[in-house]
Amino acid sequence: MGGKNKQRTKGNLRPSNSGRAAELLAKEKGTVPGFIGFGTSQSDLGYVPAIQGAEEIDSLVDSDFRMVLRKLSKKDVITKLKAMQEFGTMCTERETEIVKGVLPYWPRIFCKISLDHDRRVREATQQAFEKLILKVKKHLAPYLKSLMGYWLMAQCDTYTPAACAAKDAFEAAFPPSKQPEAIAFCKEEIISVLQDHLLKETPDTLSDPQTVPEEEREAKFYRVVTCSLLALKKLLCLLPDNELDSLEEKFKSLLSQNKFWKYGKHSIPQIRSAYFELVSALCQRIPQLMKEEASKVSPSVLLSIDDSDPIVCPSLWEAVLYTLTTVEDCWLHVNAKKSVFPKLSTVIREGGRGLATVICPYLLPFISKLPQSITDPKLDFFKNFLTSLVAGLSTERIKTSFTESSAVISAFFECLRFIMQQNLGEQEIEQMLVNDQLIPFIDTVLKEAGLPHGQLFNHLAETLISWEDKADVEKDDKTTHNLENVLLNFWKRLSEICVKKINEQEVDDKSVLGVSNLLQVLQKPKSSLKSNKKKTNKVRFADETPESNKENEKCVSSEGENNEGSESMTESSLNHNSSSHVSPLRKKPLEDLVCKLAEMSINYVNEQKSEQHLRFLSLLLDAFSSSQIFKMLLGDEKESIVKAKPLEITKLIQNNPAVQFLYHKLVGWLNEDQRKDADFLVDILYSALRCCDGDTERKDVLDDLTKEDLEWHSLLQVIEKACSTSDKHALVAPWLKGSTLGEKLVALADCLCKKDLESTVSSKSYFSEQWTLLSLVLSQHVKNDYLIEEVYVERIIVKLHETLSKTKDLSEAENSDSPVSFICNVAYNYFSSAKGCLLMPSSEDLLLTLFQLCAQSKEKTHLPDFLTCKLKNTWLSGVNLLIHKTGGSHGQSTFLDLSALWLKEQVQASPLDNTSLQVLLSAVDDLLNTLVESEDASLLGVYIGSVMPNNTEWENMRQSLPIQWLHRPLLEGRLSLNCECFKTDLKEQDTKILPSHLCTSALLSKMTLVALKKKIVLENNVLEEITAELLYSLQWCEELDNPPSFVTGFCEMLQKMNITCDNLCVLRITSGVLQLLFNRSRENGALWSLIIAKLILSRSVSSEEVKPHYKRKESFFPLTEGNLHTIQSLCPFLSKEEKKEFSSQCIPALLGWTKEDLCSTNGGFGHLAIFNSCLQTRSIDDGELLHGILKIIISWKKEHEDIFLFSCNLSEASPEVLGVNIEIIQFLCLFLKYCSSPLAESEWDFIMCSMLAWLETTNENQALYSVPLVQRFACVNCDLACDLSAFFDSATPESIANLPVNLISEWKEFFSQGIHSLLLPLLVTVTGENKDLSETTFENAMLKPMCETLTYISKDQLLSHKLLAKLGTGPKSNLPENLQTLLNTLVPLLLFRARPVQIAVYHMLYKLMPELPQYDQDNLKSYGDEEEEPGLSPPAVLMSLLSTQEDLLENILGCIPVGQIVTIKPLSEDFCYVLGYLLTWKLILTFFKAASSQLRALYSVYLRKTKSLNKLLYHLFRLMPENPSYGEAAPEISNKDPKTFFTEELQLSIRETSTLPYHIPHLACSVYHMTLKDLPAMVRLWWNSSEKRVFNIVDRFTSKYVSSVLSFQEISSVQTSTQLFNGMTVKARATTREVMATYTIEDIVIELIIQLPSNYPLGSISVESGKRVGVAVQQWRNWMLQLSTYLTHQNGSIMEGLALWKNNVDKRFEGVEDCMICFSVIHGFNYSLPKKACRTCKKKFHSACLYKWFTSSNKSTCPLCRETFF
Repeated sequence: MGGKNKQRTKGNLRPSNSGRAAELLAKEKGTVPGFIGFGTSQSDLGYVPAIQGAEEIDSLVDSDFRMVLRKLSKKDVITKLKAMQEFGTMCTERETEIVKGVLPYWPRIFCKISLDHDRRVREATQQAFEKLILKVKKHLAPYLKSLMGYWLMAQCDTYTPAACAAKDAFEAAFPPSKQPEAIAFCKEEIISVLQDHLLKETPDTLSDPQTVPEEEREAKFYRVVTCSLLALKKLLCLLPDNELDSLEEKFKSLLSQNKFWKYGKHSIPQIRSAYFELVSALCQRIPQLMKEEASKVSPSVLLSIDDSDPIVCPSLWEAVLYTLTTVEDCWLHVNAKKSVFPKLSTVIREGGRGLATVICPYLLPFISKLPQSITDPKLDFFKNFLTSLVAGLSTERIKTSFTESSAVISAFFECLRFIMQQNLGEQEIEQMLVNDQLIPFIDTVLKEAGLPHGQLFNHLAETLISWEDKADVEKDDKTTHNLENVLLNFWKRLSEICVKKINEQEVDDKSVLGVSNLLQVLQKPKSSLKSNKKKTNKVRFADETPESNKENEKCVSSEGENNEGSESMTESSLNHNSSSHVSPLRKKPLEDLVCKLAEMSINYVNEQKSEQHLRFLSLLLDAFSSSQIFKMLLGDEKESIVKAKPLEITKLIQNNPAVQFLYHKLVGWLNEDQRKDADFLVDILYSALRCCDGDTERKDVLDDLTKEDLEWHSLLQVIEKACSTSDKHALVAPWLKGSTLGEKLVALADCLCKKDLESTVSSKSYFSEQWTLLSLVLSQHVKNDYLIEEVYVERIIVKLHETLSKTKDLSEAENSDSPVSFICNVAYNYFSSAKGCLLMPSSEDLLLTLFQLCAQSKEKTHLPDFLTCKLKNTWLSGVNLLIHKTGGSHGQSTFLDLSALWLKEQVQASPLDNTSLQVLLSAVDDLLNTLVESEDASLLGVYIGSVMPNNTEWENMRQSLPIQWLHRPLLEGRLSLNCECFKTDLKEQDTKILPSHLCTSALLSKMTLVALKKKIVLENNVLEEITAELLYSLQWCEELDNPPSFVTGFCEMLQKMNITCDNLCVLRITSGVLQLLFNRSRENGALWSLIIAKLILSRSVSSEEVKPHYKRKESFFPLTEGNLHTIQSLCPFLSKEEKKEFSSQCIPALLGWTKEDLCSTNGGFGHLAIFNSCLQTRSIDDGELLHGILKIIISWKKEHEDIFLFSCNLSEASPEVLGVNIEIIQFLCLFLKYCSSPLAESEWDFIMCSMLAWLETTNENQALYSVPLVQRFACVNCDLACDLSAFFDSATPESIANLPVNLISEWKEFFSQGIHSLLLPLLVTVTGENKDLSETTFENAMLKPMCETLTYISKDQLLSHKLLAKLGTGPKSNLPENLQTLLNTLVPLLLFRARPVQIAVYHMLYKLMPELPQYDQDNLKSYGDEEEEPGLSPPAVLMSLLSTQEDLLENILGCIPVGQIVTIKPLSEDFCYVLGYLLTWKLILTFFKAASSQLRALYSVYLRKTKSLNKLLYHLFRLMPENPSYGEAAPEISNKDPKTFFTEELQLSIRETSTLPYHIPHLACSVYHMTLKDLPAMVRLWWNSSEKRVFNIVDRFTSKYVSSVLSFQEISSVQTSTQLFNGMTVKARATTREVMATYTIEDIVIELIIQLPSNYPLGSISVESGKRVGVAVQQWRNWMLQLSTYLTHQNGSIMEGLALWKNNVDKRFEGVEDCMICFSVIHGFNYSLPKKACRTCKKKFHSACLYKWFTSSNKSTCPLCRETFF
């Protein structure tokens, strides 16, 4: 076939597909080649039609069918398969008339393709044929004769699916009644085809030798022969009797052919099997013909009797039996004794060679058909035959296969009984059968453990019964006498082998079991047969049935017969009790044998303590318990009883041998220590009990034994045996229910529970047995009743409960050894088994204690984990039992009531930490999930209602919540307060204990979630209330500032356990919950109001849902605290109109209040608070309105000035006054922000004077900052100062024009100075007191506004500070004292733990940094030239701080590899350290930039020595992000450069916290940018010396993000530079990153081109020559090298490098000679001229160069003249 993607050659029209080729052939030639089949002869084409010529076909066959028929003639298997499937589909889908057109051509195709080598094709052919039949139906009739032969063969196909498909097609064509008729119609053609295949065909005629491989040809031939043989059998079976005669000649001719008889010896087993099946059919259907061919049939079948192929064997043996039955003279044609019997003997001696199950059922029919002449002498023949059978049992295969060994045993007994029946009275044969066959056979089976003893015993019992019954029924005395002799002989010999097996000192288990089972079966044969549940196939002998057996004369088929009688016998035997009638012929010898064996066993036991004999005795007594045997076992012993016994027991012992045996022997054996597993002794006890007269005697004996004689392990075994069978339980039931046993078990429970710590390791197993006993009596039930009396069960459970309650008082180690584990096992078994019994009260108490132990944490219970797990399983099984109690509507269980009360008490009163709560919730979850399974749907709802607190309890829990949550909403201005309500506090010792409200809401939410999950509806708004309380708890946690770890842990735990409001309110917050929240908010305000705001903000509730609750604005007035807080919470979400409605309600109320009313909630305070809330979102644009309110406030000041807290002591101020002041200041802040109309001078004076006065109050009351309202007062005060500072700082000339005259000057000279003179010392004081408080702590809330205000301080105000002098003790500084004090005070604050302080201090120091280098510049001359590389430190206090910060950073980042990005958590301690470090470096770099070139050189030496810069750069590459894009990762705009942290300026805002995550990365990028810009040489040096990995990371990052920015800035600075050089012009080209400098002096012109690298400033700057006029080449090279050196090694810009180079060249032209060491006039580092001259050669050198020369050469000679340098 052609590939799909192959290139077709031009002009190549041959298709690659065979179907398309056929199509093309039809189109081009117009004809279809004729289809010629392989016939038996060329002359007979009746069933293989050949049609030539396209015209005829075209007229009859549809074109699609024609195409499919052509495909079917192809050789390719897949093509044929698909074509056949397509043919079948077309037959189904096309109309009948079209399909009928195919019929003339179908027989030829079918006959050929039904024999195809591929089985899938054959199967598809038959399936398609069925579809064709269903379509054409009776129109197939004319073609039947040509089809039927192959069709029958197809039904006998060796591939089962193909054969099934052919049978389905046949049944579709002919109903069963018509099938013989159809076969008869075609019989001649069928037999003709089959004969041809059997006699004429060969592999080469069936397949083309040219194209088909030999192996395939042979396989097809063998299959065709097999199918033909089987089809011939099918033909014989289906043909009616009257049609057979007409075929007699045909069959005669077939049977006369030797080739046919050779198939019996064919090498292929399938052919042999088919052949023997055909022989059987021939014997059945045409026996006369077979008799005629006896000379061929007999040897062919009988001489193959040893064929052991599993395929052949069944059909062979069937053929053997049919041959023996049909051909009476068959033995004349074979030698039985030499040829047949030896072969048979060999096969059965070898166990049937794995085919025993097939061969054995045929053996009895086989020997029954043997004529006497063949079997003479009978004795030898039968002996040899049976011996061979017994020998077959010894083969390994038989031993390992139960079915095969059973088949052999069954065959043995069948044959034995048959031979005995046929030869009864012949003494030799009788003796041979019993002595030489039966007894040795029994012995053989008993010896082999692998052989099925049960089968042997059942068959033996059945054989004996048949003989006994026959002896009883038979009227012939002779027959009876003969049978009695046989039986007597049997019992004698059986007794001998049994005694022999038992009469050994070391008797083995095999023998003990074998003999005891044999005797048991022989005693109760009929009861033993009923255990054999499977239907067994048995042979029924003629004399066993009353009616004559017609089949006896015929041969028995391979399946044997189903003995229907045996079932009825078995059923009837079920009605007999165990003492059913036993034949006298058996009873006496059996009893004698038992007594003999028992006596022998007891002797061995008494003399040698043989345990095996004792076991045997136990088994014997179990089957044969009678006083006679017990009497015999006692013998002549007349021992006296050791202990005195009650009178009735003594009498019993005297009268009853069994009881006497019990006391004399058995009790002693039971109590022997080494016999822990001797349960067989307990069986003897039960055997003895059976011999007692009545239940009373048995109870008396057992009660007596229980009191003293029996050990615990024996008692356990007695009760276990009682539970195992109902008859044993019936024997001991009165004793089990009695008081003796009950009291003893209660005492045992008490003893075990008290021995908790006394138990030793060695006695653990002993205790384990006792616990097992307790478990058994509690958990075992008989007919839904306890084993023992119920009162004792309850007493035992009480004992267990008492012990369990004490576990909390023990340690974990003690609990591990305590009986808790055993109690768990006992309780678990008790609960698990009590299905039909109702729980008693004590059980429910036990259940409650188990639940409590599981619901409490390990710290309280001190239980190890494995015990907790056990306890959980135990109480769950108990609850499970509780909710599935039988009986209708029972009352609420005690357990559920008590557990609900206990849970309520736990969450409300007990101190719980997170772990304890989690354990409790987990236990409750398990409990509720079990309750849900109850049939009573209301059970869970009732339970939740029991745990639910009432309103008073909820209110008390809310009140007990620490009030610290109020700090945040108060400071953030979300709520206004004018009362002091901060009474409770989070105590130090309670750092782990959760408030009860949190525990209760979590518990009830968990319970509600389980109910919701199971779709259980809760009543009375329980769900709404629980949801509201959970929201309250979560809001409390959320509002806490710096929540303790137990609160964050609580929230995380709720998340993990899916306890969230979203889960409680499956879709949205319901209207019921919202109504409840609004009611509580209006009533109480506070957290309830904040919950509403949170829900709206998180979009859990839409604004439309909230509107109905505040529609009537008037309803909120008069104001209460609840109404005020509700309005304040709603304000951010109200529309402009709604806010105006609220504010319009407030404005009239602000007028005309008394002093008291001004401060009240329903007075000035409350209304102003609402107005402020509305104003915060800038919803009021009315400038006149704002001015009006300002005037009202000014009027308040005139009327009630004492309300305004100006310069006063706040400790005397009431919360009401503080509250109204806060709102006034808040209004002024908002007024400044939103009022655009100009203010009068008096109004400005009021605002600024008030602000300063309030600020003085704030400054004077630092001690009261811990009071929340004072803290809030300080915050808003600083806010007002900050807003004023911002207003004046950002004032434009236009806005200044609208201000009163002199206002700006007054602000700068007085008010601004006043603010900062108060706040700067205040900052120092506050930070001095609290060194480790973060900005998020309540105490530091005022730091934000205060620090933001301080960022507006001017440099002059800083320098004129009035701080306490603080001068360092370090090296002398060049700075003046006031500046040094300022630095020493502020610089350490860069390490303060609050970000606002760090940023404010940075802003203040940033203003000072440019001023500092000038003080070092003035003292520059003091740094002499003698030093090698003089270094000068930046301000010492900065460097000292930097050193501290470096140590801290090393701890944080030191272990992180360079290049791995570290994310610093905002506002953490590490965040502050890193922020301070980076800000310090920004200050140092600012300082460095402000210094002159010379100073920079000195500072850089210092930095290089300290290696501080190297550390910085390593840290930066741990802090800078991999992608420093600015803002959210916006897509890059093609025509604009993307914004990065390097292109955007960093805004260090104090109040803006949304960008906090980007603070450190952006700041790190900013510092890196400054470092590259201001210290390029030092960075370059570090980069070149770094390891390769770091080198690549730095290069890649800098090139990608920084170089382009820096290059652009550098080029831009050259272009915009105002620096003028005398005689040098500088130009820049931005696109090529080039700077061109042209130096001109007189006639000399020098042009230099400076090229910046792509990784500027890391790479070297290249200097290229342009125009050069009047300069020598050498000099020119020197100058280029100098410029390159300056640009590479100096830390400055290109312009500074060029200036240095020009200065050097100018000096050269002025006549100053080069230093002969560095060949430069100006030193490249310290910019000095050559001054040190040699006294000999007069050459001058730089001091630094000489120093380096001397130290590196270790000489003090002149570099030029080599003379000593003085």
